[in-house]
Amino acid sequence: MKLDFVKNTKRTIIAHFVNNGVRTLIPFFRKTIFMWVLGSEYLGLNGLFYSVLGMLMLAELGFGTAIVCYMYKPVADDDHALLCAYLRFYRNIYRCVGSLIFIAGLCLLPFLPKLIHGHIPPDVNLYILYLMFLTNSAIGYFFFAYRGSILAAYHRNDIASYIGTFTAIVEFISACIVLFLTHNYYFYVITLIASTLLNNILVYIATRIYFPTLIPVGHLPQEDVKRIISNVKAIFMHKIGGVVNSSSDNIVISAFLGLSSVAAFGNYFHISDSIAKITGGICYSMTGGFGNKIYTESREENFKLLLKVNRLLICLIIWCSAMLLALYQPFMIIWTRKDPTLIRHFMTAFLMVVLFYEKQSRETLRMFKNAASLWQQDRWKAIIASIANLSMNITFINIFPDNYKLDGVILSTLISDVIIQMPWESHAVFSAFFSRKEALRYWKHQLFYFPLALVVCGLTYTVSCSIHIDGLIGLAIKGMASATVSFAFLLAFFREDAIFVLKKAINRKSN
Repeated sequence: MKLDFVKNTKRTIIAHFVNNGVRTLIPFFRKTIFMWVLGSEYLGLNGLFYSVLGMLMLAELGFGTAIVCYMYKPVADDDHALLCAYLRFYRNIYRCVGSLIFIAGLCLLPFLPKLIHGHIPPDVNLYILYLMFLTNSAIGYFFFAYRGSILAAYHRNDIASYIGTFTAIVEFISACIVLFLTHNYYFYVITLIASTLLNNILVYIATRIYFPTLIPVGHLPQEDVKRIISNVKAIFMHKIGGVVNSSSDNIVISAFLGLSSVAAFGNYFHISDSIAKITGGICYSMTGGFGNKIYTESREENFKLLLKVNRLLICLIIWCSAMLLALYQPFMIIWTRKDPTLIRHFMTAFLMVVLFYEKQSRETLRMFKNAASLWQQDRWKAIIASIANLSMNITFINIFPDNYKLDGVILSTLISDVIIQMPWESHAVFSAFFSRKEALRYWKHQLFYFPLALVVCGLTYTVSCSIHIDGLIGLAIKGMASATVSFAFLLAFFREDAIFVLKKAINRKSN
């Protein structure tokens, strides 16, 4: 079956933007409630627990990613029996994973106090809270989490996005009621556990409605199991690097600088990560379609599509980077109510924007790499990058001045990405699937866009700084001015793309 790439991508992107809007606003308001109702130390605990449990998620090994990518071919071939066998295999694996995560989490209990530098809120029991977060991480694996692979394989992530939107709203409303009425952190975590269960049950119901014939029965051929295991080993190495990179920052900051610094870093990261979900979500919305095209179209057609998607995304990434740089600090001042423990200097914001651009500019290539199951080629990349990142984290924290220690953590991630991750994953894709000539074309494009990003960001920041109005009104004026200037500049530069998209939309409407 050849899936409708454009139609599925459109509805998945729409669903993702709805979901992303909700999941951007909700964590923002939730963090605000935490800061105002409970305090920054509770916010720091949240960040620490998610980082520690992020390490435990390594127990998933990458089976989910591998199995979904192997389901693209049976979807293209309409092989329902093989799809059902994949589901059964996936379900059994996830039951083992859930058990392993919970047992490994219990083993970490004695070491929790050593991960916190400074005060722990006096009215909480660190061990009980950790067990509740651990339960929330493990319980989903026992309740239909494997069913989401069906939606991903058929390029119907829009269904999962709408379910996620609904459960996020329910969770937020419940959490707000609990926090405002009781000021009790334990009750808040209970709402998280209930939300996880609700989301998985709704995914199960939806997949039974849309794909009633796909149930977990049958056995995978032994050769398929061996291929999955082989790729899982490579994916696991990627996951180790990814989790260490994302989780080690918070753990190192907590151990060396304290929970308030974890909260500050978390706030800055939350803003850039919320924006990153826009571009990341677009790529996520296309992954299933790319996976189908790999088996139904030529290499040349796939490369043309890769360049088209990359060019459009780069335009959006540059615009988001310019807006971030212009509004980061004014927004943080208002959001944190000028709390000196949560606001850092301009260099922190600048490094977060550079890191945002670097990571998002690689998103299209990573999307294709995952869709094409190219994990073996750069399996050592993530391990080496994570070791380099962790080493630089500790080194920079020790040698940088007090006001710049947090910047050292961000800088270490940026350096390890640029020197190790970026060139390695590019080599993996172009050596395994495309050609050297196509690699040169891709990098010629990438190197051309970076100076453009510097110009647009610098111009937008200058415009924002020239507006000397404080408060929400000032933020709104700066936002409108920055958006107008950066958008106008990019529209002039990418005018041919804009005209092409506009013509396509008009022709489709007239037809």
